[in-house]
Amino acid sequence: MATETSVGLSCPVEKLELRRDVTVWGSYMWGYADVGADIYAALGLVMGAAHGGASLAFFVAGLIYIMIGLSYTEMASTYPVAGGGHYYALRGLGDFWGYAAGVALLLDYTIDIALFATASAGYINFFMPYVIGIPPEYFTIDLWIFKKVNPVWAAEALTLIGFLIWLNIRGVKESSLFNEIIGAIDIITESSIIVLGFLFAWKPELFVLQWTTQFPSMKEFMYGSSLAIISFVGLESISQAAQETRRPATIIPRTSITLIFTVFIFAMAFSTMGLGILPWQEFPQGDPVAKLAHAIPFIGVIAGPFAAMLGATILLISSNTGVMGASRLTYSMSELQLITPWFGKVHPKYRTPVRTIVFFSLIGMLEAILAFLTPSAMDTLGNMYAFGAASGYLLVFISMIQLRFSDPYSPRPYKMPLNMKWNYKGRVVEIPILGFIGMLGVSFILFEVIMTHEVGRIAGPAWILVCLIYYFWFRKKKGLPLLGSVKHDWEAEQKKILTSAEEFDLLEQYSIALAERDKREKGKAVAKGTGST
Repeated sequence: MATETSVGLSCPVEKLELRRDVTVWGSYMWGYADVGADIYAALGLVMGAAHGGASLAFFVAGLIYIMIGLSYTEMASTYPVAGGGHYYALRGLGDFWGYAAGVALLLDYTIDIALFATASAGYINFFMPYVIGIPPEYFTIDLWIFKKVNPVWAAEALTLIGFLIWLNIRGVKESSLFNEIIGAIDIITESSIIVLGFLFAWKPELFVLQWTTQFPSMKEFMYGSSLAIISFVGLESISQAAQETRRPATIIPRTSITLIFTVFIFAMAFSTMGLGILPWQEFPQGDPVAKLAHAIPFIGVIAGPFAAMLGATILLISSNTGVMGASRLTYSMSELQLITPWFGKVHPKYRTPVRTIVFFSLIGMLEAILAFLTPSAMDTLGNMYAFGAASGYLLVFISMIQLRFSDPYSPRPYKMPLNMKWNYKGRVVEIPILGFIGMLGVSFILFEVIMTHEVGRIAGPAWILVCLIYYFWFRKKKGLPLLGSVKHDWEAEQKKILTSAEEFDLLEQYSIALAERDKREKGKAVAKGTGST
């Protein structure tokens, strides 16, 4: 028995890691679940803010979104690990900025959980007058100093988040399958609504009238276009799932680029069609797509309820993507010593980061509760969301540009287009022109948020400040540099990543590039030594 014990103690315990279970369709649907739900949640908010200029607001935000998407496509296919934007910032800019990007995006993920669960419950409430004969507004009450609180809607949202916690603990394969089925139905339905809406209900004269007479002020337009950033985080979700995606170097460029243009087309089509069917004042925040579908002649009596049902489900899987993204992001941060290793625990049976799933989903619940104490829960959550997205994506652009210089050896299966070659320290570096344009675009969105979002410009920086206090406390406790970086062997890390992803061709390319670099450096050292002699 003693011998068995000593042998058992001498055997190293294998660290449980995330399992690669996400397919091509699953990767696409992780993003579409989040980005595709944008129109269900954002249409009413953007219409209310940008009025007759809503389609232009979506267009401006969409152009920036495309450049963000191309940047993420390059980064996620080059570094297919859980972590997304925070991992790219850490590799490009160091530990502190990697953490800063991480907590900015983490704010988005927790808001994502709350925002889309709330919106999903809003579409469920479309059926309330038919089922119980009472409209959802009937349950609105004044609670002490808080006005227009809807406890029924809040309870529905919290129940949905509880269901998603259970689903994600079960595993990414089951969670991804849930996304795939509902997402496929949604794509067909959205396409049908767009085609039938333009054929039978769209009035170009109404669109032109609203454009010319109901165009927003500059402040209203800035507010509306910044709210459209809600659509951006889906690409971050594809990056978060990269460590669980099969053959990511091949799959991620396909899924990301397809997703970018799918969502851009849908957003432009719905906003343009909407302004040609209904006055912007008639779009509610709770169920705008259902309202729009209901206004289509011949099919509206069926399309309205069906769009409401589908809106509830697609928004639920978007909230599901938020749970997945928050848990994978914090799992990665714990692995890289940015937060406590306690969050890196993986469930022994389901192989999922159970502690991060539960902890940050509970934060999402708390944010939902606080939002329901304001006059408009949807608007409050959208306010906070925009700050985190703009801050995180700005750091991603800076990191992508920096990594072109500091890590030119990692194979890039996809590169952002429009590059300019530049001779830098004896080697050619490709400068991403669109990367700089995208960085300026996201900076403009951040400026819009600070100028127009009353909640976001206070709650967003407050979140960052609290997280930074924790970061400095944790790093000091562990004896790690506060503003500097822990020493990382990025070359060994990259080989491990490519091996785990089974990207053996890329691994060979990487090894050859490093060998050629070492040969050049050795040659320079010999030449320098000979010259000195």
